[in-house]
Amino acid sequence: MLWRFYDIQDYIKPNKALIIYGPRRVGKTTLLSHFLNKTNLKYRLDSGDNIRIQQILSSQDFNLIKEYAEGYELIAIDEAQEIPNIGKSLKILVDQIPNIYVIATGSSSFQLSQNAGEPLTGRKNTLTLFPLAQLELLHEYNKFDLKEKLSDFLLFGSYPDVIIAKTKIEKITILKELVESYLLKDILAHEKLKGPQVLFNLLKLLAFQVGQLVSLSELATQLNIDVKTVGRYLDILQKSFVIYKLSGFSKNLRKEITTKSKYYFWDNGIRNGIISQFNDFDNRNDFGQLFENFIVMERMKKHSYKQFYGENYFWRTYDGQEIDLIETINNSINAYEIKSSVKNISSPIEWKNNYPNSSFEVINTENYLSFIMHSSR
Repeated sequence: MLWRFYDIQDYIKPNKALIIYGPRRVGKTTLLSHFLNKTNLKYRLDSGDNIRIQQILSSQDFNLIKEYAEGYELIAIDEAQEIPNIGKSLKILVDQIPNIYVIATGSSSFQLSQNAGEPLTGRKNTLTLFPLAQLELLHEYNKFDLKEKLSDFLLFGSYPDVIIAKTKIEKITILKELVESYLLKDILAHEKLKGPQVLFNLLKLLAFQVGQLVSLSELATQLNIDVKTVGRYLDILQKSFVIYKLSGFSKNLRKEITTKSKYYFWDNGIRNGIISQFNDFDNRNDFGQLFENFIVMERMKKHSYKQFYGENYFWRTYDGQEIDLIETINNSINAYEIKSSVKNISSPIEWKNNYPNSSFEVINTENYLSFIMHSSR
């Protein structure tokens, strides 16, 4: 098993549900199985795909649910988002059975969080598992190896199955299946979307605009749908761990752009799979885009795992001055410009004038590993 940042043993507590979110195929089931294989707790493992389990746990029948859990110290439910009203059932378990441990995994945050959120207020801990982070892969490779494999990560991403795959053809096959069978079908099934082609076309447009300002009205025009529908689709894609939204930073200076956002893909391989582009960098011109996407998302993974409680933005003015990533925490502002080439770049004049106490650093192919692995400022 590839090393993961989380060890479930560190997070479970009696009479509190542990909810593990994350897209399909990132290793939630493997993480759960690894924990169950070594625990001394008497456990019951079921899947939300099982119709009988759905009937029991969606019934909200106190006696039936208590009977289902009787004699077990731990109840584990994989793919829990498939169970209607799962939050209320988990609440019954943690409230009614003394010292019970409960774990639920879900591949759709918009399903599981909606169903489990309010009923489990104060009764749950949550973890989010992503495609493998570089800080996790450091347990498989040293830093030299990770740098040598940078092109692979930019092209194929870091889903566990992709990392393990030996050949380029194998990696491409896995990514195509992830895009076509898991990603889109899951979203379409759960959200009952009527326009699968529109969703796919939206993803294609975003894939070509990584790191660029995105206008919802322009997307709506290109897709021939209304702006509200574009907004809804983008929200769904964010909650299903496909894309990540970065908003504009502003202290209300008139020149700063805040009405548009940037969108990144949680995994580079998914981005390339959507547009079917896996050719080597000798034959493409988007190395800079892919490097920026990779750095931003690795930084976000690190923030999630290391519990960074600040905010993330980009910064741009109407006259074209910009910085790729702004991080604010407490009263500090840290600015980062991401460049695939090693260059000496100073911060924009407008930024220096308006935020003189902020830090500024250029992240490039020489120093990026420390940026996405070490502790935040």
